[in-house]
Order: sequence, then structure tokens, then C-alpha cells
Amino acid sequence: MAAGSGTGRVVVITGAGNGIGRAHALAFAAQGARVVVNDLGGSRDGAGSSAGPAQAVVDEIAAAGGQAVANTEDISSWAGARRLIGQAVEAFGGLDVVVNNAGILRDRMIVTMTEQDWDAVIGVHLKGTFAVLHHAAAYWRQRVKEGHPNDARVINTTSPSGLFGNPGQANYGAAKAGIASLTIIAAKELDRYGVTVNAIAPTALTRMTEDIEMMRTVAAGTDLSPEAISPLVVWLGSPESRAVTGRVFGVWGNAITVLEGWANGPSVSRDSRWDQARLSAVVPDLVAQAAPNADTLGNRKPAG
Repeated sequence: MAAGSGTGRVVVITGAGNGIGRAHALAFAAQGARVVVNDLGGSRDGAGSSAGPAQAVVDEIAAAGGQAVANTEDISSWAGARRLIGQAVEAFGGLDVVVNNAGILRDRMIVTMTEQDWDAVIGVHLKGTFAVLHHAAAYWRQRVKEGHPNDARVINTTSPSGLFGNPGQANYGAAKAGIASLTIIAAKELDRYGVTVNAIAPTALTRMTEDIEMMRTVAAGTDLSPEAISPLVVWLGSPESRAVTGRVFGVWGNAITVLEGWANGPSVSRDSRWDQARLSAVVPDLVAQAAPNADTLGNRKPAG
């Protein structure tokens, strides 16, 4: 993204009080964007709330000569997400970019995970992403109905845990996998309104990830700072990214990869319905022909 190419664009970033979200907010502001910094101000597991983190980022942007306002809505609330989008339009007169970044962690193995652990994580990640997307999309659709074109962007946040699987994160991984699918669907639905929708699967050291086993494997010799993630997100939010939509990108350090999702692999068919007894001679062979599932880092191990 060329310096200053974000000038005047209105950007909503959820979970922007710390970590990756904070880095995004500062990076967009440095490009001249006007930023709505959303953060409930809770702990890593979603408990509590505070206006402090969002306001601190706003103060930092203002000190550097940028424009920003704080928002402390709970985006897992339908009404909270609506108010967030409404504040952007009221404060800055429009909306150009939504970065869905907010999240919490309540890691447990499946056998010990509680209903509350499941509901809280799904609520913030999956429902929260959809709720903000819904209200933003409704705004953009109304603009089109009124004869105003959009050049808008949505960048969602999925995770390697959702795309490749990580033990102990069934709730988080399921939510993040859902966000990846939501991204592809939303890109198809919102194209008619002048909106692109993409997602990133970031790997960075933050308060959310510092004690995850996978991070220790990746961390050696790699720049895993949150600031390394933001250049791609800012570019995806810019006018220059107009031709890119419906994609999920892996990003860590200085590496960017286009992630390739589910696709048909080896198959077999017959003229009549399958008899269960025959499948023992069929299914294992199909699996042997198929590419193996990726490991937790997204790499496929060689067969054998």
C-alpha cells in the first residue's frame, strides 16, 4: 500500500486495544485512515471490561497526528455490533473497512470443556464476526440502493488452529474454521455491493498465544511481532486490493501464503447404491490416494 493511500478511509477494527488489533489500528492511522478502535477491555478469557485499552490506542493515534475514536461495545451482542457500525458512520460520515479481529481464549480438552467455555468463544469469534459483518453489509447495501457506489473491504481473522487443528482448542478452532467459510460466502454475496471480503490466519506472539505449544515451534528465528501482520491487512483494506476477494491468507513474520481450502480429491462411484460390506475394500484405498491432512503448522507430511 502506497504511503497515504488510506487517507480519509473510515476503518472499524474490533479487539484493537492490544496485540494484533492495536498494531492494525496504528498502521491504518499511519496511512491516513480514520479509525474506530473497538475493544471491550476484558481479560484473555473474556472476563471483565475496561475503557482503558481502546482509549490508550486512540490517544496514541492522536499523539501521532491521526484521527480515531474509542468504542467499548461487546461485539458478540447484536445490538453492540450495530452500535459500533453506527458510531463509525456518525463520527466520520461513512464506513470503508471492517477488520474483525476481536477474540478470547478458553482452551480445554473436549472432555473437560464446559458449555460456558464453548458458548463464550463461539460468541465472540463467530457470532461477533458475523454480527459486525451483518450490520456493515446492511449499511453498504443501503448505500447502493440510494445510488452511491462502494469500494469497501472486510478483513476477517481466522487461525491456523481452525484451518489445521490444534488439540485443546475445539471451541476456538471450530469458530475460526467457521469464519473462514463465512469469508468465502460473504465474498460471493457482497461483491454486488462493491465489497471485497478476505481473511487472514495470523501467527504472532501476543497475550492470546504466548503459552500455546505450537508457538514455541514457530517462534525460533522468526519475527512473530503483531506489527509484522498489519502490512497485509492494511493492503487488503486499501483501494489497491480491489481485485482480491474470497481468499484466506496465512501470515507470520515476513511470510505470506495463500491458503488453499477444501477441494474434491480421489473419488469412486458405481451404478447402484453402495453396500456397506463393500466399502472396506474401497474407502481405505481412497484415503491412501488422498493428500494427507496438514499438520498444525499447515504443512503436509510426505506419505510413509
